[in-house]
Amino acid sequence: MNRENKRKKYIKGYYRHNACNDSFKCKVCGHFVVPHGAASEHRNHCPCCLSSQHLDNEPGDREADCGGAMEAIGVWVKKGGEWAIIHRCRICGHLSSNRTAADDNPLKLMSVALKPLGNPPFPLERIEELTKLMSNE
Repeated sequence: MNRENKRKKYIKGYYRHNACNDSFKCKVCGHFVVPHGAASEHRNHCPCCLSSQHLDNEPGDREADCGGAMEAIGVWVKKGGEWAIIHRCRICGHLSSNRTAADDNPLKLMSVALKPLGNPPFPLERIEELTKLMSNE
């Protein structure tokens, strides 16, 4: 093991401030993911299915024992307008947020973003009734 690999293994949060140029195979869709094309030095999810793997408790620490698949459950918009993906571990339920990458599948991103609209917490048939109730207040 060379000196750089030892540093990666023993310094807590090493990957938070240093590039991770490791390629990996997505555990969900099987796509081989390379770091190039992400427009970032911190590739942490599959650009095809947007899934990730539960590796960190805190960004870059690689201390998670779980190792479960992290599915994309939503998106949020950061202060500067940049999108980020919200992931939830299928095994332990841990939530994390990851920046979108330049080569992420735009249709999959939109699908995740619009998911709540397709499954609202109330029956769609009641929208007209609810709108009338709100205007009468």
